[in-house]
Amino acid sequence: MLLELRVENYAVIDNVVLELAPGLNLLTGETGAGKSLLIDALALLMGEKASPEMVRHGAERAVVAGVFEAEEKRTTPVLESNGLDSNGSELILRREIAAGGKSRVFVNNQAATVGVLKQLAPLLAAIHSQTESMFAFAFDASARVALLDSFAGIPSAALAALYQRWRELAGRIAELQRDEQDRLRLADLWTFQKNEIEKAALEPGEDRQLETEKNVLANAERVYTAAMSAYQQLYENSGSALALLRSSARQVEELARFDPRFRDTVAALEGARITVEDASATLRQYAEGVNASPERLAEVEDRLALLARLKRKYGASLEEVVALGQEVARKLGELENRDQALQQLGRQHAAAAADYLRMAQEFSRQRFEAARRLEQLVEAEINDLAMKARFQIEVSGNDEEENWTPTGFDRVAYLIASNPGEPLGAVEQIASGGELSRVMLAIKTVASRRADAAAPGAGRSPELTLVFDEIDTGIGGRAAEAVGRKLKSLGRSSQVLCITHLPQIASFADHHFSIEKRESGGRTRVAVRRLEPEQRAQEIARMLSGARITEVALKNASEMLKANG
Repeated sequence: MLLELRVENYAVIDNVVLELAPGLNLLTGETGAGKSLLIDALALLMGEKASPEMVRHGAERAVVAGVFEAEEKRTTPVLESNGLDSNGSELILRREIAAGGKSRVFVNNQAATVGVLKQLAPLLAAIHSQTESMFAFAFDASARVALLDSFAGIPSAALAALYQRWRELAGRIAELQRDEQDRLRLADLWTFQKNEIEKAALEPGEDRQLETEKNVLANAERVYTAAMSAYQQLYENSGSALALLRSSARQVEELARFDPRFRDTVAALEGARITVEDASATLRQYAEGVNASPERLAEVEDRLALLARLKRKYGASLEEVVALGQEVARKLGELENRDQALQQLGRQHAAAAADYLRMAQEFSRQRFEAARRLEQLVEAEINDLAMKARFQIEVSGNDEEENWTPTGFDRVAYLIASNPGEPLGAVEQIASGGELSRVMLAIKTVASRRADAAAPGAGRSPELTLVFDEIDTGIGGRAAEAVGRKLKSLGRSSQVLCITHLPQIASFADHHFSIEKRESGGRTRVAVRRLEPEQRAQEIARMLSGARITEVALKNASEMLKANG
């Protein structure tokens, strides 16, 4: 759930703070007032691409920050995998876009990356608009499958892993089946790489150890002098630290005979004496071991040069070089035992194909059953939104290998007949923008009910924030009232943030915000006001009648609020 959105120096916005709450949060205002800018700013926190053109003219940078309440058990693994600390259920995201084009990301006040925002986004908010989510729903084949899988609770990631295993084995078989000339050329290359790496007898981390040894050898005289000087000042000289500590200790022991308060001081001085003796012994031992050997220095430099050359050729670290050596050794083993390897890989490939096909067929069956349930629920919801439509989900495809994908072999189509007597057709061909908006809203309502049913009796936990940017485009009248009622219902299980131009929808708000564009000091500024009940009536009256608010409009607005509040 989004608790607070703060936007500074973004486009025409100078400084806006939007404090949201559970339920249906509605943003209204004149066209061009900046409502969609707030949704665009929120999208930046979800990992959307940033541009220096977003920075307000004259400002050095734009800043967007959001405070979310999220399920700790879901967000903590993402944070920990990226080396970030959790802050309980509260998650603070901040993104800065400099006028020069550089972007910085912070998560819980720790430096992060846009990639982290993209990983967190599915756990925090889903933004739907006419131009993005609607397009994906209607035209993106993978999005249609993913939506059905989400409803059915199908773990599609497991199938993707089996698909990847099957493809990987197919690639290894193809590699072994190359023509003889290619295989001999590869064998020569791999043999050279294997021998070069094995001859080096690499030990992980030895390059770092050798760099340290090189620094000591190259500066042996200075290192020896520093260690011995420290040793003498601590231990050997007549006025050494140890001698002074012993003398002081005798005086304090004498003092402690008369005043017991100094017994602890005696013990502290004794501890300091022991520490100085240990440090002195360490320094002397180190100094005696310093080897000012030009021959050893040359050996170390030659070894480092060899390691650097291997890393330039085979990997960024010695560990990567060793891993490559092991990989080419495996490939050579397969080439040398080509027939046997092909037989073994063939068996593994067949087993992987069988595993994939078995799971894909089971998922296809589940999708077909889920499609029947989902289409009935969505059709009922659509017809609650002032449509007389038939809705159907078609699951098709066959299990031939050429149709295999990471999500299976199914193709999913969403069909609609928006008027009685008309044949079913793909939503992207039949439904208008307003109808498509209502279909998406119906699906989200069904999905939210399924999420509630999945954990009956559980206490209310932070939910995904659903954002609808002008989803009411192309509708009005009775349909608008039905959409408002549905959004209100959706707000009972999820936080909803919606931009609307329709008074029928605005009257259903649990929390109503007015976005206004003003001119101050020769600059355009955007302001956000949370409306009180009497102010809501004024705003809805404006939406009904325009700039000149009439008594009739005010009366109608009050009646709408009373009926839908």
